[in-house]
Amino acid sequence: MSKSGKEKSQRLEELRAEIQHHDELYYRQTQPEISDQQYDQKKRELDNLQAELDPLGLFAATEQGEEQDAKPDVGDDRLEAFTSHRHLQPMLSLDNTYDEKEFFEFDQRLQRIFGTGDLTYVVEPKIDGVAISLTYQHGKLITATTRGNGVEGDIVTQNILHIKGLPQFLPGSSFPELIEIRGEIFMSHQEFECINKEREKNNLPLYANPRNLAAGTVKLLDPKEARQRKLEIVLYGLGFCQPQTFFTTLSEFHQTLIDWQVPALEYFRRVSHAQDAWNSIMELDHLRHGYGYPTDGAVIKLDSFAHHAEAGSTAKSPRWAIAYKFETENQETTLEAIHLQVGRTGTITPVAWLSPVQLAGTQVSRASLHNADEIARKDIRVGDRVIVEKAGEIIPQVVEVVHSQRPSESTPFSFPKTCPSCETSLERMEGEAAWKCPNLNCSEQVKGRIRYFASRGCMDIDHLGEAVVEQLVDQGLVTRSSALYQLTKDQALSLEGFAEKSADNLIRSIEKSKQRELWRLICALGIKHVGAAAAKDLARTFRSLNNLANASLDQLIAIDGIGEVMALSVKGFFENPENQTLLADFVSLGISPELEIDESNGAPWVGKTFVLTGTLTSMTRDEAGARIEALGGKSASSVSKRTDYLVAGSGAGSKLLKAEKLGISVIDETGFVKLLEDPNSA
Repeated sequence: MSKSGKEKSQRLEELRAEIQHHDELYYRQTQPEISDQQYDQKKRELDNLQAELDPLGLFAATEQGEEQDAKPDVGDDRLEAFTSHRHLQPMLSLDNTYDEKEFFEFDQRLQRIFGTGDLTYVVEPKIDGVAISLTYQHGKLITATTRGNGVEGDIVTQNILHIKGLPQFLPGSSFPELIEIRGEIFMSHQEFECINKEREKNNLPLYANPRNLAAGTVKLLDPKEARQRKLEIVLYGLGFCQPQTFFTTLSEFHQTLIDWQVPALEYFRRVSHAQDAWNSIMELDHLRHGYGYPTDGAVIKLDSFAHHAEAGSTAKSPRWAIAYKFETENQETTLEAIHLQVGRTGTITPVAWLSPVQLAGTQVSRASLHNADEIARKDIRVGDRVIVEKAGEIIPQVVEVVHSQRPSESTPFSFPKTCPSCETSLERMEGEAAWKCPNLNCSEQVKGRIRYFASRGCMDIDHLGEAVVEQLVDQGLVTRSSALYQLTKDQALSLEGFAEKSADNLIRSIEKSKQRELWRLICALGIKHVGAAAAKDLARTFRSLNNLANASLDQLIAIDGIGEVMALSVKGFFENPENQTLLADFVSLGISPELEIDESNGAPWVGKTFVLTGTLTSMTRDEAGARIEALGGKSASSVSKRTDYLVAGSGAGSKLLKAEKLGISVIDETGFVKLLEDPNSA
């Protein structure tokens, strides 16, 4: 392979690791680090590189960029603490665009499909909330489910029953026997501001945006706590419906929602051709600034459900709809100060403290400055008048300085040479933009690592919120994540706001976490590029933390889905003496989980890789994956030359075609069940 080809392959690996990292932050941790537009750009770059290096799509093995037939490419917000529910009709993601020309090309594609001229569309606001699916049987709400992975979501019914306007019964007698009504749960700008003001009074970190806070609230394990935050809901989409002919158009369905007196969209336009749709998009872009909820675009759909069926869907999204993302809003304000934040990995992030300004419906007083080079490139100084925008309506950032209004006494900002927390000299690796604090004992890094360690996507320790972590570290009670397991009840009682019950709950939650699965502990270590999916691959392969710590680089690279970039990161982590001490602490404290494999049959599927596709009737795909892993095998998400078996349920699509091209053994559900009954025959 030429040098340029090697560089492209390495970039492909880096993108896969980055996207996996950002998926984990967005869907499970609800703490995105980048804007939607930046994420979309990474996805497009990945798709383009993948198509260039693998034009036939035969050897791509990635969880992010692959074609997915039964599992839409929508991320995965499911958490193990919740019960999963299979959607009666998958919740697909939407193709999106930021370009007027691409919108009209979307219309031209549909005209070619139908062999006709103007088409009838509906235009709706794209609300930046948490996708929800409500299932009604004979007019009664039976489940409320998150999007999940598009096929299955988490049941959150108890957490949202308190939402004002949520219909638990459909009125009257004219409704389908069984129906899925889709919509968004959101938090109003006003409620978001109230919560953040209260946190600011208590010196707690502010929430980034209403969408993240709404997502976190929906997934709170305590419904009583969820009720303390005011969530709202809006309904607009139709999933499964029995009988199928109950509705013929989206506009008819929308009017029915209004007749049922459920919270429906305040903006909904039915138009007879694409130009009118575009005019409605521009109208919505103007009106959205007066809405009480975050709206970052417009969704354009064909009105006719018959047209939906005829246009069909790709592996990832419907062909009959597209989302147009609005340009980000910006405002001018004064930069009052530049503060430096220390992340859990030591990265120093400069943050602008601003004179408060209204931006995209919320009051903004903080904005990202990215890194030292960005500050120097834009010559950003304290006291400057600056232009601030919300990238993707989420993360505020300073985009430029109004040089004509710069104070005469201003001086260039000098980026500090030492850590603002521990005063250790900062370091910067060659080729990297960010400065880092190399001191692993830096208190801000310790706090960040402990928060991450205890988070839901990792060790899932209840009652260990930000304020508690702050006190534990500041009082010297916890200096590394392993020290949590040495915390006593008396020490917990010394914390502000703690009484007998709260201290007992905290100690009990910490003790309970000792029984978490191996992959959770691996993920909780915070190894760069290693999210939940990679942690599961590592746990499945090495089966204990000790085996993983002693793995060679070749052994790591040999794992399907673990590229050289991630392998080097894993190897470097376990070679660090500080981390070796941490692992020894875990072992001495009785935290040394191993992957349980059914040895009664000699773990016959060790070294075998299965891929599940389509719909299974006798078990869910998660259950099938657990059965595979219990026998020592690996349940992978993508077909590659290393796949041993493709289990094809009903509706199998692109993965089946790829498996056939590669000559991989394909078995149906009946054949898979027989293999489970006689695993040595595989």
